[in-house]
Amino acid sequence: MRSHGKGVTWEELFFDLALVFALTQFSRLLHEDHTWAGVGRTLILFVPVYWAWGGVTLYTDQRGINSLLDRVGVLTFGLGSLLMALTIPRAYDDHGLLFVAIYLVGRVLLAGLALRGLPSWRPLFVGPYGVFLLTGPLLLAGALVQGSARIVLWAVAATVDLLSPWVARHLVTQSRVQPAHFTHRYGLLIILVFGESIIQVGAVAVDESLTLVRLTALAAAYALVSVLWYAYFGYGLSDFRSALEEAPDQPDLRRTVLVYGHLLFSFAIITIAVGLAEMLPAPLHVLPPREAMLLSGGCALFLLTFAYAYWRIHHRLAWRRVGAGAACLLLVPLATLMPALIAVACLILVVVVMTAAEELAMRRQGGDAARGTFGPTGPTDRGPATEPDS
Repeated sequence: MRSHGKGVTWEELFFDLALVFALTQFSRLLHEDHTWAGVGRTLILFVPVYWAWGGVTLYTDQRGINSLLDRVGVLTFGLGSLLMALTIPRAYDDHGLLFVAIYLVGRVLLAGLALRGLPSWRPLFVGPYGVFLLTGPLLLAGALVQGSARIVLWAVAATVDLLSPWVARHLVTQSRVQPAHFTHRYGLLIILVFGESIIQVGAVAVDESLTLVRLTALAAAYALVSVLWYAYFGYGLSDFRSALEEAPDQPDLRRTVLVYGHLLFSFAIITIAVGLAEMLPAPLHVLPPREAMLLSGGCALFLLTFAYAYWRIHHRLAWRRVGAGAACLLLVPLATLMPALIAVACLILVVVVMTAAEELAMRRQGGDAARGTFGPTGPTDRGPATEPDS
């Protein structure tokens, strides 16, 4: 019988509330500019916020929140996330220096808490908490210049952040995380991003006249989010947890599937949310190419990230997810030729057909994971995120 392991604490859940506001700011930024350049600028800002959240998650997994200092530290990180979120819409204008300053103060505080009591400072320079020593000067330099120079310097800093876990694996022995706690933290992240997508759609709908067509479009948007939610929590989360429990090289799998994979999952959902919000005001009109790319391309990225995760875990191709992702990519140009509501319905159909095929395959296998699919989520993973300590 699978043990419960460490549970997610109330302090962590409260800390996550600040991230919700940050997610709304990223959606706002992408809504204002969803050109390829706008997507890139949004991703550049998303990386440090995501990395800060991941750093706190690793810290609470490794050290726990057992003392007053730990609890105050996590709540302080939440305040920092809230303040960072306030600067996101104008980070490329007059709030750039404030964005960087808040971020770096948070990273210094996290490093100090995580490394306190250690006999050596070496982990600060080669471990996951010390990457700000490289990215900090780049971020500060970018904040002191304007225009393309800022974008380039911050893009380099984001790249260093992304590469740091891969490089550090050769320099420091990485400890194992607690699978139940770590996967539930990333599962909660996905719940938050899905929740923000519903908020985004509802915020647009409330300012529009509630005609039958628009209500139908709202229902379709909710249905798309729901089937994507099921694709993750019905199949993915349990597989991720089992993989962390059984993998001989857990740090490598954690890095590729959870850290990198969930960066893609999260950003894909943000783009989908913006695409759905753009669809709601005129659901019977065709989507412009950029909005079609956000909506259908976001769905493709979400599903293909699953295929990547499955390949990393099982070394086999999740061909149903690959096929569904390819179908979503095909819908990018087709969505510009049909009413937006029909395009959303097509995306729902793609995900539903994929899910039904996986359900049938598993039933033929007697409930075991079928080849090319994720295994079914067990009772433990369907339960609350705050599992009791064993």
